[in-house]
Amino acid sequence: MAAPSRLLIRGGRVVNDDSSQVADVLVEDGVVRALGRDLLPPGDAPAGLRVLDAAGKLVLPGGIDTHTEFPFLGSRSVDDFYQGTKAALAGGTTMILDFAIPHKGHSLIEAFETWRSWADPKVCCDYSLHVAVTWWSEQVKEEMKILTQDKGVNSFKMFMAYKDLYMLRDGELYKVFSRCKEIGAIAQVHAENGDLIAEGAKKMLALGLTGAEGHELSRPEAVEAEATLRAVTIAGAVNCPLCVVHVMSKSAARVIADARRDVSGDLGLSVFMTGQFSGDLTITGSDHCTFNTCQKALGKDDFTKIPNGVNGVEDRMSVTWEKGVHSGKMDENWFVAVTSTNAAKIFNLYPRKGRIAVGSDADIVIWDPKATRTISAKTHHQAVNVNIFEGMVCHGVPLVTISRGKVVYEAGVFNVTAGDGKFIPRKPFAEYIYRRIKQQDQCSLPEEAGLEEWEEVNG
Repeated sequence: MAAPSRLLIRGGRVVNDDSSQVADVLVEDGVVRALGRDLLPPGDAPAGLRVLDAAGKLVLPGGIDTHTEFPFLGSRSVDDFYQGTKAALAGGTTMILDFAIPHKGHSLIEAFETWRSWADPKVCCDYSLHVAVTWWSEQVKEEMKILTQDKGVNSFKMFMAYKDLYMLRDGELYKVFSRCKEIGAIAQVHAENGDLIAEGAKKMLALGLTGAEGHELSRPEAVEAEATLRAVTIAGAVNCPLCVVHVMSKSAARVIADARRDVSGDLGLSVFMTGQFSGDLTITGSDHCTFNTCQKALGKDDFTKIPNGVNGVEDRMSVTWEKGVHSGKMDENWFVAVTSTNAAKIFNLYPRKGRIAVGSDADIVIWDPKATRTISAKTHHQAVNVNIFEGMVCHGVPLVTISRGKVVYEAGVFNVTAGDGKFIPRKPFAEYIYRRIKQQDQCSLPEEAGLEEWEEVNG
């Protein structure tokens, strides 16, 4: 990315997760240098300073999408790291977290390097990588440590679905969760009961339900809720921080809310579509993984062959505003928390990301809360030829997107090239999460006298 010019965002309402204020924002060298009223006296701007008028608009931290999968499970999705991150910027998202997924028996580090080689030349916004653990061995245990210490990875994803492909059993989950805690990482799970899904798929095919409806019928809501409770229980046994990804049902969300410990949910946008969310909502992820209608047609006679995934990276912010803020279920500060700040805190990017403050990266969105747009595949910036939100009218529109001090999207026009984004390494032991983990561990230690008494009673 070329050296950013100086910017002054004037007169907008600066919204963080904990407060809002009318203020100017001065940006130099890609970071916020000053924040306050009337930073520039009336008159012409000095040479080299561009002034953006944000009066009557909101000035928000750039969105952080915690869940994209541009290449997924060996499938070539139509939105790659270039097209996908470009669409993200159009939607007000300035950073994405994708997943490096090794095949079972393969090196986690090699998968990470492969994903880096795909992403680095193409990304238009900043990014980082989660790494999936698809098998367990001493090699995997050691590679997890290397990834956290040397490669900037502090989160690992495990699949409880995809039987015989990527699914881990409970004993393996226990070992991976234990390792995550030892090295200061966040454990993530795709929580569905893989055994029940496999049996359900066999049943649907045997009944002749081979079309797409068989996909839904083979995985009722209970398979997500059961797996979520199991993951929460195993994580609780270890006292490991857990993030349940793409939560799609109210019952699974309730399990997370009832856990009342260091468990967060990466809420799927379908839950927003039905308004099924509450004050326990932590983060929102799009799970953007797109395949066009020709690719989806591979499973027209066998739903198990349909490549999984839908769009969302461009629409996540607007859908969240429409279903959350415009509907009256959340305020502007909570919106910033669930679309940006909480993700930055959980994944140890804060306050560099997720906040508008002096010293933070100038990842900023000028947002018009009163403007509307109609979502359509005909006008979106994603490569996929359908949009699951087709025809939805959203209040809340990003007018200008700024990435590390550079205006990259303005009034429908991009000013960005492939490779402008950068990989952002993340350190382990995120204070937002691990300070509570350490406190819980200390409180759970038996007092010496109490332990002796317990031993006497139990012989």
